[in-house]
Amino acid sequence: MKTILKLEQLGLFLLSLLLFSRLGAAWWIYPVLFLAPDLAMLGYLAGPKVGAATYNLAHHQGLAVALYAVGVLSSLPVIALAGVIILGHSSLDRVFGYGLKYPDAFHHTHLGWIGGRMAAPAARSQENARLAGLSGGAREVEAGERSGGRVVLE
Repeated sequence: MKTILKLEQLGLFLLSLLLFSRLGAAWWIYPVLFLAPDLAMLGYLAGPKVGAATYNLAHHQGLAVALYAVGVLSSLPVIALAGVIILGHSSLDRVFGYGLKYPDAFHHTHLGWIGGRMAAPAARSQENARLAGLSGGAREVEAGERSGGRVVLE
């Protein structure tokens, strides 16, 4: 099933290239703007919930299609370009296993944990340690690590 989903996302990436070619923009624009959606990771500076929300908005394929449609129907090629870039970027992200983010940890995505099963507990421990450091709760982190990484921060 994973292979089929990756092929589907690869197909959407190729579709984004086709749609881009129809916009009549110079080809150098696509690779220059391709990583622009990742600027949404700056939301993580405000915390994991805000970061996940901004990241997910900038990587939402429904938004990409809507922007492209509005841009084409309104003769606003810049809006259509934004949709094509988001579609291409988010599709290729998903081919490589980077999905939409859960608000508990950056590495926790709708496709699973980035880095596989072995990374999940380590990522949770690192995220919990970071959060505990922000709230001064080092003892909670130590207790959480002894109990398998389940930490409740108040």
